[in-house]
Amino acid sequence: MQTLDWLVVGTYLLAMLLLAFWLGQGQASRRDYYLAGGSLPGWALAVSIIATQCSTNSLLGAPAFVGFVDGGGLVWLQYEIAVPLAMLALALFFAPVYLSGHISIYGFLEERLGRSVRLTASACFLFFRGVATGVTIYGVGSILELITGLDYAIAVLLLMAITIAYDVMGGMKAVVVSDVVQMALLLATVLFSLAWLMPSIADQWDLIGHRAAPLQWDWGVSGNGNYGLWPMLFGGFFLYLAYYGCDQSQAQRLLAARDRKTLNHIFLLNGLLRFPLVLAYCLLGLGLAAYAVTSPGFVSGLPLNASGEPNVNLVFPQFVLREFAPGLAGLAIVGLFAAAMSSIDSALNSLSASTLEDFIPRSTDNSERRYFFASKILTLLWGLFAVALSFSVEHIAPTVLEAINKIGSMANGPLLALFVLAIFRPGTSPHAALAGFTSGLLANGALWVFAPGVSWLWWNVAGLLIALLVSQASGVGRGWASHVVSAAPGKLARGVTLPLVLGTGAMVAVLTALQIMAQA
Repeated sequence: MQTLDWLVVGTYLLAMLLLAFWLGQGQASRRDYYLAGGSLPGWALAVSIIATQCSTNSLLGAPAFVGFVDGGGLVWLQYEIAVPLAMLALALFFAPVYLSGHISIYGFLEERLGRSVRLTASACFLFFRGVATGVTIYGVGSILELITGLDYAIAVLLLMAITIAYDVMGGMKAVVVSDVVQMALLLATVLFSLAWLMPSIADQWDLIGHRAAPLQWDWGVSGNGNYGLWPMLFGGFFLYLAYYGCDQSQAQRLLAARDRKTLNHIFLLNGLLRFPLVLAYCLLGLGLAAYAVTSPGFVSGLPLNASGEPNVNLVFPQFVLREFAPGLAGLAIVGLFAAAMSSIDSALNSLSASTLEDFIPRSTDNSERRYFFASKILTLLWGLFAVALSFSVEHIAPTVLEAINKIGSMANGPLLALFVLAIFRPGTSPHAALAGFTSGLLANGALWVFAPGVSWLWWNVAGLLIALLVSQASGVGRGWASHVVSAAPGKLARGVTLPLVLGTGAMVAVLTALQIMAQA
C-alpha cells in the first residue's frame, strides 16, 4: 500500500469515529443504546443484518471456494434458497417474541419457560459468539497483516481500537448507520472488481465453466455431500431460523424495529436482497479463477498457509494490490475494513446486551443512567476479551478455525427448540426444556464423532427434532394447538408471503440457468 492508500484508509476510520460521536449524542437509556430507541427505519436494520453476515469471511472465503477449492464452485448458492423461506417462517411466528418488549431475546424464554432456561440460552450465545468474534478478529488481523505490511498486533489494535470506540460511543445506532455506509463501500468494491473481471470470465469460460454448476443433488450422508442441495436446503432452513431468530447478534436488530410493519419490512428485504449480494461474491470467485488462468504466478505468489500451500483466501486482496491504482486500492482495502467492522461491532453490542440484561440483577437503588453507563463498560470489556482471545487462537488446537461453524450448528437446533417450545408450548417445565436442549447437543456431538459422513448441516435438523421429542417426553405444557393461531398473526405476514415465495422461485430460476450454462 502506498501513501495515498493509507490516506484513504485513515480518512475513513476517522470519519467512522466522528459519525459515532455524533450519533451517540442524546442517548440516555439502555433502549437507546441497544435498540436505538426504536428510531431506525426497517431498510437500515435489514442492511445492517446483511452487512453483518456478508462480512470479511464471506468476501474472502466465497471467491476462494468458488474459484480455487477442489469440489467448490457455485454450489454454495444452494444455501441461499433457504433464506427467504426462513424469513417467511419468522414473519409468521416471530411476533410474540417481538411483542414481549425485551432487550435481550432470551428474556422471552424466561417469560414462557423459566429463568434457568433464559440463563442457559444466553450463556450458550455468549460462549459461541464470544469465541467466534475472537476467531474473526484473528482471521481479519492476519489478512490485514499480509496486505498492509503491518505487524499482526498493530493491525488488530488499529482495527479494534476504532471498532470498539465507535461501538461504545454510538451503540446500536452507530452500528446500524456504519453498517449501511460499510455495505455501500463493500458493494461498490465488489461490483467494480466484477465489472473488471467479466471479460476474463467470458474469455476463459471453457476452462472455468464447470465451476458455474450450482446444483449438487446429494443428501449429504455419504461423506461426499457436505454442500449437497438437500442438507443445504433443509439444514440451512433451520440454521437460518436459529441464526436470525434466536441469536442475539441478529435478533437485536429485529427487536429494534419501531413497529410490526417495520419488522415486516426487515424480513422482506433480508429474504430478497441477500441472494444478489452472495451471487456477486460468487461470480467474483469465477472472475478471479479466470484471471489466474491468464496471470502466471498469481496463485503461486500468494502467501503460504500453515500447510505450505498458497492461501487462496487471499486471492481477492492480492488481485486488488496487483491491479488497482493507488487510491483505488485504498478504497478496496477500506471495503475489507468495513466488512470486518460490520460483523464485529454488532457482536460486541449484542454480547454486552445479553450480559447486562440476562445476568446483571436489577436493583431499585440503581438508576437507568447507571445501567446505561454499565452497557458501555460491558461493550468495552467484551471488545478487550475478543482482542485477547484473537492473540491466543493460533495457540489453540488448529481445528478451531475449521470447527467453529460445526460447533455453531451443534447448538443451533437445540436453541431453536427452546424458542419453539416458548412460542407453541408455554408452560413446559424448565426441567423438560433443558433436558431436551442437552439431549440435542449430545446427539449432535454423537453425529460429529460417530457419523462423520453426515453433513454438519443436518445437525441443525437433528438437534431441533431430538430436543423437542425429549422435552415433550419429559414434561407436559399447555398444548400446541391452542397457541398456533395466536403465534401466527396474519397481519404480520401480509405483504411478505407472496414476494418471498416469488423470490425463492427467482433464485431457483437463476440456479437452473447457471446449471444449464455450465453443462452446455
